[in-house]
Amino acid sequence: MYLRRLKDLREDRELRQFEIAHILKITRQQYSLYELGKRTLPIDLLDQLADFYETSSDYILGRTNHKTPYPKMQNLRNKKEKLDPSSKKMFVISKS
Repeated sequence: MYLRRLKDLREDRELRQFEIAHILKITRQQYSLYELGKRTLPIDLLDQLADFYETSSDYILGRTNHKTPYPKMQNLRNKKEKLDPSSKKMFVISKS
């Protein structure tokens, strides 16, 4: 899968492939293959890139055009605590 957004995000920050590779603790060649879509990007690296670029993995994968990341689980847990007791039964968070 060609991940054009990986290149766009990197270039928007004026970074080079070797700089992103260093952050991910991989070689520049490996990173280049991910960016070109010649190698499948592992989920753990996708997660790191989404955090680094402060976006969602769905945005990087082209599944949405919204750059804003989804709320983290901690934010959801905080919201759960603010719900009134009668509605808490409908809001369940898995700890897995």
